[in-house]
Amino acid sequence: MHIHILGICGTFMGSLAILAKQLGYQVSGSDQHVYPPMSTQLEEQGIKLSEGYDPAHLQDKPDMIVIGNTCSRGNPAVEYVLNEGLPYCSGPQWLAEHVLQDRWVLAVAGTHGKTTTTTMLSWILECAGLQPGFLIGGVPKDFDASARLGEQKYFVIEADEYDSAFFDKRSKFIHYKPRTVIMGNLEFDHADIFPNLEAIQTQFHHLVKLIPQNGLIISPDEHVNLTAVFEKGTWTPQGFFSVGDETSSDWRVNLLQEDGSCFQVKHGSQEAEVSWSLLGQHNVQNAVASIAAAAHVGVSLQQSCDALAKFSGVKRRMEELGNINGVRVYDDFAHHPTAIKTTLDGKRAALNANKNGQGERLIAVIEARSNTMKMGYHQNTLAESLTAADKVYWYKNADTKLDLAAIAASSKADFIVLESVDALIEALIKESHAGDHIVIMSNGGFEGFHQRLCKALKH
Repeated sequence: MHIHILGICGTFMGSLAILAKQLGYQVSGSDQHVYPPMSTQLEEQGIKLSEGYDPAHLQDKPDMIVIGNTCSRGNPAVEYVLNEGLPYCSGPQWLAEHVLQDRWVLAVAGTHGKTTTTTMLSWILECAGLQPGFLIGGVPKDFDASARLGEQKYFVIEADEYDSAFFDKRSKFIHYKPRTVIMGNLEFDHADIFPNLEAIQTQFHHLVKLIPQNGLIISPDEHVNLTAVFEKGTWTPQGFFSVGDETSSDWRVNLLQEDGSCFQVKHGSQEAEVSWSLLGQHNVQNAVASIAAAAHVGVSLQQSCDALAKFSGVKRRMEELGNINGVRVYDDFAHHPTAIKTTLDGKRAALNANKNGQGERLIAVIEARSNTMKMGYHQNTLAESLTAADKVYWYKNADTKLDLAAIAASSKADFIVLESVDALIEALIKESHAGDHIVIMSNGGFEGFHQRLCKALKH
C-alpha cells in the first residue's frame, strides 16, 4: 500500500512517515521546505522526497494521501486530491487508526518542552527494558530515528495542541486517547489558529475528558493556566511536581547545582539524584515529569534517574555545533519568550558556575519565525526574556509586526537588529572572539545560517 504525505518534512509528519515505513507501507512525500535534520533522516530511511506541491507527484494515485496541517485550500496538491476524489486523512487520524490502537499511550502536552520530555520518557522506558514505540517532534540523539513502532504495548507521543488539518480543526492530541498524560505547562501560543488563551485551555479540557479513570495526569503544582483547565472538571487521578523541598507535591526536586546539571528527586520516602549534561531549570522540570510518567508504568525512581544520567538530548535543543577558535556555537529551537528565557538563564548559570568562565560572553542570535512571534503577540515580554544575554542579534523578518525599536529600548542586553543573514554573519565575525558562546534561536532553517556561520568562523 502506498501513502503520500503532504508536508512530510514537518517534525510530526516526518516521524509519521517513518512509522508507516516500518509498518511496510510504500511511503513518499512532498514539502515546500526540505531541510535537515528531518530531510536527512527521511532520506536515510529510504523515503522519497519531492520539493514543492506539484500535482505530478500524485499522478501514480497513492492509496492514501495524508495531509499535514500546513497545507490548506489553494495548495495545488490539495486541490488535485479534492478534484480527483483521492482518499485522504489527517496525520493524527492515520496515526490513531494504524499505530495507536490497543497501545498504552503516554502523551506529552504543553506549550514548551514537549520534544525534550517525550525523548526523555522514551529513553527512560528504553533503559528499563520496555522497548517503547514513540513519535518525537524532533531528532533524538539516543535513538536512530524520531519514531519507531516498538516491541511492547507502550507508545510515547509528543501531543501537540496545534490543529490536525484544514478539514479538522481539533488539536492533534484529541486523536490519541492516552492513558498517561504529562501537561508540563500552558501559555498562549499559535496565534494563527487560537484567538486567545481560553481557546487553548478548551482544547486541553477536551483532552482531559478523554483520559480514563485508570490513567494519570502529571502537571506542575500551582500552574494557574493549567489549574483553570482542571477546574472545568477532571475524572482521572493527578500527580503534581515542583522544584523546592518545602512543598507538598507528589514529586519534589532540589537543585544541587544552580544550572540544573545536578538535582535530587524525592517521591514519598524514595529519593535519587541525577547528574547529566543538560542545563536549565526547565529541563529539570521536564525530567521529573518524565520520571513520574515512567513510574505510572512501573519504572522505579532509581531506574529513571540512572537512565537520565546517560541521556544525550535532542538535536536543535542547545546542541553544540562546534568550538571554532574558542567560539562555541549552539543551535536551539526556542521561539517563545519563556523558552528563550529559560534556555539563556540556564546557560548563564552554567557560565557563572565555571570558575574559568569569567569574561565569557553569551550572545543570542534570534530569528522570530513562529507565526505568534511575527504577529507581535510577545511584544511586551521579549525584552525580559533576554536579560541573561550580553548581546542580542535580531534577524528582522520582512513580515514581522514586532516593534523591535521598543524591545531594544527596554532590553538590558546590547540589542542589534539586522535585515539579512549575510549582515548577521559579517557582524558576528567582526564581533566574536575566543570565550564567546553564540546561541542561535530559530524554529526553522534560517537560510542555512548555522552552517554558514560555522564555516565563516573557521576561515
